[in-house]
Amino acid sequence: VAMAEQDVCPHLDSIGEVTKEDLLQKSKVGFSYSENDCPYVGCGESYSDHSTLHAQAKKHNLTVNLTTFRIWCYVCEREVFLEHRPALVPVPAAAHLCKETSPQTVGHPLKAVPIAVAEEEGSESEEDELKPRGLTGMKNIGNSCYMNAALQALSNCPPLTQFFLDCGGLVRTDKKPALCKSYQKLISELWHKKRPSYVVPTSLSHGIKLVNPMFRGYAQQDTQEFLRCLMDQLHEELKEPLSECSVGGDGSDGEDRRDGDRSPSEDEFLSCDSGSSSDRGEGGGVGDSELLIQDEFIFSLSIHGYKDVTLPHIMCLPAQLLLSARKKKQSHYRSVISDIFDGSILSLVQCLTCDRVSTTVETFQDLSLPIPGKEDLAKLHSSIHQNLPVKTGVCPDTYGSQGFVVSCIPSWFWGPMVTLEDCLAAFFAADELKGDNMYSCERCKKLRNGVKYCKVLRLPEILCIHLKRFRHEVMYSFKISSHVSFPLEGLDMRPFLAKESPSQVTTYDLLSVICHHGTAGSGHYIAYCQNVINGQWYEFDDQYVTEVHETVVQNAEAYVLFYRKSSEEAVRERQKVVALANMKEPSLLQFYISREWLNKFNTFAEPGPISNHTFLCQHGGIPPNKYHYIDDLVVIVPQNVWEYLYNSFGGGPAVNHLYMCAICQVEIEALAKRRKTEIDTFIKLNKEFQAEEAPTVILCISMQWFREWESFVKGKDNEPPGPIDNSKIGVMKGGHIQLKQGADYGQISEETWQYLLGIYGGGPEIAVRQTVAPADPDTLHGERKIEAETRAL
Repeated sequence: VAMAEQDVCPHLDSIGEVTKEDLLQKSKVGFSYSENDCPYVGCGESYSDHSTLHAQAKKHNLTVNLTTFRIWCYVCEREVFLEHRPALVPVPAAAHLCKETSPQTVGHPLKAVPIAVAEEEGSESEEDELKPRGLTGMKNIGNSCYMNAALQALSNCPPLTQFFLDCGGLVRTDKKPALCKSYQKLISELWHKKRPSYVVPTSLSHGIKLVNPMFRGYAQQDTQEFLRCLMDQLHEELKEPLSECSVGGDGSDGEDRRDGDRSPSEDEFLSCDSGSSSDRGEGGGVGDSELLIQDEFIFSLSIHGYKDVTLPHIMCLPAQLLLSARKKKQSHYRSVISDIFDGSILSLVQCLTCDRVSTTVETFQDLSLPIPGKEDLAKLHSSIHQNLPVKTGVCPDTYGSQGFVVSCIPSWFWGPMVTLEDCLAAFFAADELKGDNMYSCERCKKLRNGVKYCKVLRLPEILCIHLKRFRHEVMYSFKISSHVSFPLEGLDMRPFLAKESPSQVTTYDLLSVICHHGTAGSGHYIAYCQNVINGQWYEFDDQYVTEVHETVVQNAEAYVLFYRKSSEEAVRERQKVVALANMKEPSLLQFYISREWLNKFNTFAEPGPISNHTFLCQHGGIPPNKYHYIDDLVVIVPQNVWEYLYNSFGGGPAVNHLYMCAICQVEIEALAKRRKTEIDTFIKLNKEFQAEEAPTVILCISMQWFREWESFVKGKDNEPPGPIDNSKIGVMKGGHIQLKQGADYGQISEETWQYLLGIYGGGPEIAVRQTVAPADPDTLHGERKIEAETRAL
C-alpha cells in the first residue's frame, strides 16, 4: 500500500470544492491554491516561485498543478490524494506561458482519464488502434516518482525498448532477482496496443529494493542513482562472455564490468574537473593501467597562462597507442546495456615538473556535468576571445584551443544563461591539479602540480547526461535551480571527440528529459518524452500522460537527459533493406543472421559489423546450452538481403546451416567432470581436516580467491579462477610472511593447500600453526638436572 494512501494529509479539510471551470477562469501555468476559497494563481518553482512565497505568507498549505491537477502539501512535503472526491481530468495547460487562458464552460468535476485510454471501455475502434503506443502512466506507490520518471525515460529509448519487445528470447538469466524479467514485463505492458490507463510497477520496485537496500521504504530517492543501479543490474543479468572471434568485431569497446561492480556515486563518477575518476570496468580495459608517453611528447598550456598549446596533436598520438593497446587486451563481457549506453573517455595528465604524460581510458555510462556559475561562464567565454585571433564579423567556432563549439552570438549577449554546451565545455576543460588535488607523478615519485585533459574516445549510441543540480555539504544540502538550455535536435559532440575516435556519427537528438521540482531531499520528478511513433512530446507525471508542446520541454528544468545518435544515412539503409526484402527474389540459399544484431540495425545509427558470434561458438556451431532456443536468436534472410548487409557492414560469419557443436559438448562434459572432481576432493579433505583433534599445521587461504573458485566449481562462473593470491591477507614481519590482522581468510589443511596449489599455483603460503619439532632426549635430561638443582637451592 502506498504511503500516500496510508497517511491522510491533515490539511485536506481546509480545501474547498473545486471544478475545472473555477481553475481555468484565471489559469496561468503554475500552481493554483484553492485552500479557504483563495483564488490565487502563481508561477511554480521552475519560474519565479510565486506559489511558495504565497504559501509562506498566507499559510495556505495546498497547491494544485494546473497542468496535471495534482495536489501538493507544503507542510507534509508530499503529494496528497482526494480519493473520496471526483478527480480532475489532466488537460493540456498553457504550456508554461505566463498568460491567461480563455475560460471554458464546464459545470461539474470531470473523471481523470489518461490521454492514452479510449473514452469507453470495451469499444476499441480502428482509430484507437492507430494511436501511438507507449503512452501508459505508472501509479505512484509511495514517493516512487523518482522511479516512474526514470522508467518512462528509459521506455522511450527505442534501441532498448525494441530489444525487450523483439528479442524477448534473449532475456534469460539465472541471477536473482531476475530484474530483467520484471523490466521486460513492464515494457510489454507499457507498449501493448490494448494498454491500460496506467500500470503498477510493483515487481520491478520489489526487485530493485532487493538489489540495493537504499531504495527500501518510502523515502524520496535520487532518480539518477536509481538509473545507475537499474542499468548495472540489467547488465549483470544479461551479460554474455565475448568469444575470441567476436572481440572487437561489433564495433564496441565492451569494457568489462566484472562481478561486484557498483555504480559510482556522484562525487566518485568520472569528472574532468576533479583529480580522480572511477572506471566502471574492472580488469578488462586499458584504464586499469597507465600508458606512458615518450619524453619527446611534451606540450605546454595556454589556457592556464602557458604558451603554444596544441591539444589536437596531444590527443592524437595517445589515441593511436590506446586503440592498438585495446586490441591486445580486450574485455570479457558485453550486454545490450553496454552496447547502447557505454562510451569511453581518454584522459591525459601531464606533470608540470618533469613533463611526463600519463594516459588512461575510462568507461562511462553517463556524463555527470557541472553547471557553471557566472564566474565560470565568464572564464569560459573570455577564453574564446583571449585565445583565438578572430577577425571582425567572423564567428568564433571553438572554445580557445580546445576545439569546443559555441554559438555565433555577439559578445554582449553573454549573461546568466547557461547552455548544455557550456556544461560540456566546463566538464572537458583543462583542469589544473594543484594544492589538495596534486598529481602523484610516477617519475618524480612525489606529488606534483599537473594538468588534466579529457576527450571522448567512443560515443555511445544513447548519450545519458546528468546535470549536477544537487550539492551536499556537511551540515546541509541545496539545489542549483539555474535554467540550462538544451537542444531538442542536433547536439554536436564532435568538438569533444578525440581525433582518432572510431565514432562517425557525432550528432544527437533528444529522446527524453527527467525534471525535478522542489528542493534538495524532497520534491517531485516528472519526465518529458518524445513518442517514437508520432514524434509528439508528452509529459509523464506518474499515472498521468499529457501531450505538450515542444516549448514546454525546452523550458523544463532538466536534471537527466537522454540523447540518441541521429543519422539520415542509417534511415536510408533500412529503407533499402526493406525494399530488397519486398522484392522476394527466389534464392537457392537462405542465411541466418543474429536477431540481436538485426535489432541494432533497426534502431542504432552505427550498428557495427554483423555479429553472428552471439549465437555461434568459436568452432562455428551452436553452443549446446543455446541450441534448444536457437529460434529466439536468429532470423532467416534471403540471399539478396544478406549480400547487401554483408557488403555494407562486414562482419559475419555467413551461416546457412545450424548444428549443435560436438566439440563444445565434449568440452562441457570435461568441464563438468573437472568441477565434480575438484569439489568432491575438497569436501573429502576438509572432512578429514575437521576430524583432526589437534592438527599440526593450519594454513590460510584468501576468501576472495576461494569465493571465485567456489563460483567456478558450482557452475556459477564459466571461467576458472587465476592462481591463488594470498598477497592481500599476508604482511612481511622479520623476514617472514605472517597473517595480516583483520584479513579475510579461511583455514584449510596442508593436504587441501597442496591439492589446490597443484592445480592453480600461486601463493604465498601463510600458516597460523606450524609443526613443532620433538625435543632432543639429551636436552630434556639436562633441563631436568638443572631443574632439580634449582629446587635444592
